[in-house]
Amino acid sequence: MSTFELYAALAAVLFAVGLYGFFVRQELVRKVVGLNIIGAAVFLLLIAIAYRNRGDFADPVPHAMVLTGIVVAVSATALALALARRIEDETGTRRLPEDEESS
Repeated sequence: MSTFELYAALAAVLFAVGLYGFFVRQELVRKVVGLNIIGAAVFLLLIAIAYRNRGDFADPVPHAMVLTGIVVAVSATALALALARRIEDETGTRRLPEDEESS
């Protein structure tokens, strides 16, 4: 098994764990953590793709995409956590009002 295949398999496992956390959990903070795990899986796969050809140097484009993605992910996480806090202040619970009605 090559390094690329190992990292790709690990990225797939991380992606599955993140999807599980996002769709199964009802608390908003856990959903945000699930999305961050999904993002980390995508970043890992992009870095593995950059080193796939085994040349002298890795492809710099996926590295630039990952750096940009990290900045966007941090900003999106901050916004999502602020919205989760606002929802908790307004409703008194850490879940969406639609989730409360269905359970």
